[in-house]
Amino acid sequence: MRCSLLIAAALPLAQGVRIVQSNDDGWAEVNIRTFFNSLNAAGHQVVLSGPAENQSGTGSSDSAPKTVDSDGCEFSSCPGGSPATGANTTDPRLNYVNSYPVTAIKTGISTTAPKLWNGAAPELALTGPNVGSNVAVQVPFSGTVGAAVYAAKTAKIPAIAFSGSSGDPTAWNQPTPLYSQIYADLALNVTSTIIKSGKPYLPDNTWLNVNFPPVSSTKCNNVNQFKFIFTRINSGLIGSAADITVCGTTARLPWEADVAVIRGGDCYVSISPGDANDKTTAAAAQQQIIYNKLKPILSCLP
Repeated sequence: MRCSLLIAAALPLAQGVRIVQSNDDGWAEVNIRTFFNSLNAAGHQVVLSGPAENQSGTGSSDSAPKTVDSDGCEFSSCPGGSPATGANTTDPRLNYVNSYPVTAIKTGISTTAPKLWNGAAPELALTGPNVGSNVAVQVPFSGTVGAAVYAAKTAKIPAIAFSGSSGDPTAWNQPTPLYSQIYADLALNVTSTIIKSGKPYLPDNTWLNVNFPPVSSTKCNNVNQFKFIFTRINSGLIGSAADITVCGTTARLPWEADVAVIRGGDCYVSISPGDANDKTTAAAAQQQIIYNKLKPILSCLP
């Protein structure tokens, strides 16, 4: 079942889709901007709607946007006293919302994107890549996850949350770090695979939690070194229903924390099917549908 990352990436897209982007690290952070550029280069219609400031750890909080404080948006990306919502002066697809990640993506879905798309709605919601992993007990508190879950549960838009363990918050106008470009390329591969699988991209009330391992100059520094592993969000040791059979075993799906963090040096990427109702692992029926969609890029653990 192992498949080169290049296979999915090399296949041409039938057509670009309408994508709304957000995160919890802020609209001007380099990871989301690098991914934005990759999605546009792949032919998609993308609207970014992210928090004006770093809102890491705010989960599913939601509050009306407020006028920007006197110190301005993060990385001086907007001046102090700017309106509660605003756009890049040269690119209206890049938007900030001075509130939480959920508020930011909600604004993008309901207001900003339809205005730019002549009333059309987003077809897919993508959040991140987050600066830092979001696995296991971190998941409920992540704003990057919270935004994706809002899209999947409330807005009924298929959603994927991406997170990467390398890096620190970095401005969009700094040189693009190696990890940022690799994470964008890997995220595009997952996105392309889901799109090529056809609509509906994901079952109702589900989302994907994707975590990338560390990138360094000597290890996991080329996209072809990475393997995608189908995993679960919570360990499933107590009180969970059975998972699907993967890689010939009927045991639990691998735990994402083990795959992407503990085994991070092995260049494994965890992809976990999530239940949007409680941010835990999706049930077996939904797992199977999602597994079949991702199968072209999935590998087995040794």
